[in-house]
Amino acid sequence: MNDPAPYTPFRPLPRDFPGHPMPDSVPEGLRLELSRSRIVDGKENEFDEWMSMLNTRYDECLETLPAERAVFEATFRHEEADGTTWIYHLSLMGRDGAGLDESHPVDAAHADYNRRVKERGWEELIPKLMLTPAHIRDAMVQWGETGKEPLPGATGF
Repeated sequence: MNDPAPYTPFRPLPRDFPGHPMPDSVPEGLRLELSRSRIVDGKENEFDEWMSMLNTRYDECLETLPAERAVFEATFRHEEADGTTWIYHLSLMGRDGAGLDESHPVDAAHADYNRRVKERGWEELIPKLMLTPAHIRDAMVQWGETGKEPLPGATGF
């Protein structure tokens, strides 16, 4: 008979956590983060609704990226052996980017789901390597600094 899997603890960091040091492979001015949080028990279907809403409103989400200086974001769902469901969020952001702006309807809906569906806080995994071709890295640095695409014909792009 198999013993049940041990319960996976959730240890969120304090809200004022400044973030882990970036490895040398992350360009100056950018932050690479992989965060995870547990989904509230019984809210797994609502988590799927949340992600469906963001996918459906993809163009609205894209409009929020310049202010956030979000170069890249990806969200994953994972079920641990103990049956708990987790959200993992991978992001590459400019250091001076803003957070969610709830005056944007899609950000307000996003924040509302966040408050209802996931446990408060995040665990932060420690970044160790970011591997990116130079021409893409240059474009990511430009976006992370300005929230704007490089001008056509600009050197390095």
